[in-house]
Amino acid sequence: MQQERRSLIKRLFGSLVAVTGIGLTSTASASTSSTDEKQAGNIEYDQDIPLFSGHTMLGNMVFIAGKGAHFAGDITSHTDHVLKELEKELILAGSSMDKVLKVNVYLNDIADYKGMNDVFKGRFGPNPPVRTTVAVAKGGVPGDSMVEMDCIAYITK
Repeated sequence: MQQERRSLIKRLFGSLVAVTGIGLTSTASASTSSTDEKQAGNIEYDQDIPLFSGHTMLGNMVFIAGKGAHFAGDITSHTDHVLKELEKELILAGSSMDKVLKVNVYLNDIADYKGMNDVFKGRFGPNPPVRTTVAVAKGGVPGDSMVEMDCIAYITK
């Protein structure tokens, strides 16, 4: 599993380098036949204007948008909610938690690091992904969430 993840990360960066030449910002189609074309899923709209996608795919790679918890609660309830939202989006895209390669964690307060870790532990299977955790600057995580996470995963075809 570890070797498979390393191989996929190398292919991801190779794909990104190759695609950069033609531009990743082109409009995506939800149903394309080419695996080299970006595909968007679960698009969020702001007054009929596409704002962002819940996930995008390129080849066998899945990029999940940031998920937050927008309700009253503590860091453990927020972290649990965010991880469940990531899992839902991964399943929607045809992937799973054990296929996650990279997670970015954004904490509203670095003092919540231990509480977030306690809930995070074990959620990605026996071979956890690489992770970056940062405390956001003044202003906090959007929508009053105590934590936001995004991730990169793969799909086995």
